[in-house]
Amino acid sequence: MSLIVQKFGGTSVGSIERIEQVADKVASFRADGHDVVVVVSAMAGETNRLIDLAHQIQPRPVPREMDVLVSTGEQVTTALLSMALAKRGQKAKSYNGSQVRILTDSAHTKARIREIDDARLRADLEKGYVLVVAGFQGVDEHGNITTLGRGGSDTTAVALAAALKADECQIYTDVDGVYTTDPRVVDGARRLSQITFEEMLEMASMGSKVLQIRAVEFAGKYHVPLRVLHSFQDGPGTLITVEDSAMETPTIAGIAFNRDEAKLTIEGVPDMPGVAYRILGPVGEANIEVDVIVQNVSHDNTTDFTFTVSRGDLPRAEDVLNAVAKEINAEKVSSDAKIAKVSVVGVGMRSHAGVASQMFRALAEEGINIQMITTSEIKISVIIEEKFLELAVRALHSSFGLDKEPEAENLD
Repeated sequence: MSLIVQKFGGTSVGSIERIEQVADKVASFRADGHDVVVVVSAMAGETNRLIDLAHQIQPRPVPREMDVLVSTGEQVTTALLSMALAKRGQKAKSYNGSQVRILTDSAHTKARIREIDDARLRADLEKGYVLVVAGFQGVDEHGNITTLGRGGSDTTAVALAAALKADECQIYTDVDGVYTTDPRVVDGARRLSQITFEEMLEMASMGSKVLQIRAVEFAGKYHVPLRVLHSFQDGPGTLITVEDSAMETPTIAGIAFNRDEAKLTIEGVPDMPGVAYRILGPVGEANIEVDVIVQNVSHDNTTDFTFTVSRGDLPRAEDVLNAVAKEINAEKVSSDAKIAKVSVVGVGMRSHAGVASQMFRALAEEGINIQMITTSEIKISVIIEEKFLELAVRALHSSFGLDKEPEAENLD
């Protein structure tokens, strides 16, 4: 008998009617002979309602009490879904994070899972129960309730699947899989039948909201097969798995993009050893994450140093950089918040030359200027003007043939 872990997000359990629909789906899996563990989020809007209540009391709520408060949202859903399953003749039992004993560190509101005691879960599975587990939460070594941060229910599901050695972890959401790019930008965007963990991590880090990055990292580390499915539409979804020699790997899996970018340049920097650290050290100490970095070739013993940050961090980053510029006698600091990042992503580019030139040609043909470039083994990213973002995505999607179904592999 196979074991499946299923996760349903807030919109999937956003009303009694939808909870009843989820119960129907889970019951059908039981009827097919599967053992099922269900991880649920709070009903849509509930976590925000609880956070708003807290802020009416305290502008900056005590993190420990915040975790106690927001963890109740998932417990409501577990109880209601267990009741709906019981109504359908299914033996079901709800668990909160501390009852499972999902042990985390003590970083309230953004805790990380350390280990899971799966003994009680296994015992109840053997007795024929459907287990309904509250996502997003755990308990630290002192017995305090902790939460895993936004999207943490995905991580709970993957962690449980890893601990229980489940055959598959299914993430049900409001999309029917992972697409070659955002269908709202490209009409011809195509659902991928499968994608590697590496590719999914790159897509997620570039702003694809289908899965929480931590969940994908966890799944990749423990080789948990992940499948993204639509909550209320039938279909195969997208399987996220390890790269397999037998797996057909198109050169490019998808085009990812991020509008949340800003660029900072510090000009006329004295060209001397350690200057990069003197610029980026204070930025890091301010807890500002730096993405793409370019240092120009030195001339007249000075250089220009450019890097990108998230747009929301731009004002703080400018303050830090202006102070650094005075300290190191740089000429000036300039910034640009009207930029975006576009990436081509695919494990197939490891064995295919010419991806970069094809990308650059496609952008050049549309008259799109590339401001910065960064590469990894399976990704090439460029910084461009934001106004050209959608044009760039459409051009690259077409250039790499992502609107066409991949040809069947010839095994003769």
